Amino acid sequence: MAANNNMPSALDKEQIFGMAEKEMEYRVELFNKLTHTCFNKCVENKYKESELNMGENSCIDRCVSKYWHVTNLVGQLLGSGPSGRPPM
Repeated sequence: MAANNNMPSALDKEQIFGMAEKEMEYRVELFNKLTHTCFNKCVENKYKESELNMGENSCIDRCVSKYWHVTNLVGQLLGSGPSGRPPM
């Protein structure tokens, strides 16, 4: 009987699945925004070559790095630490 108390109920499973679904939607949206933003910033509208050149590669690398850094920073600022204040 005690083992059954540790098992998640159908409602708990539904909530967990819903949270996982929202997390996946968020990550897909984040990836799409990152891709769109960095591509538009770094790649010329007129395609001259079939592959990215060194400048475009460097720009995309920096753009993605900054995008992730800012996303993580915003996430930390929106979350609160044990003291109830955002981390500094």
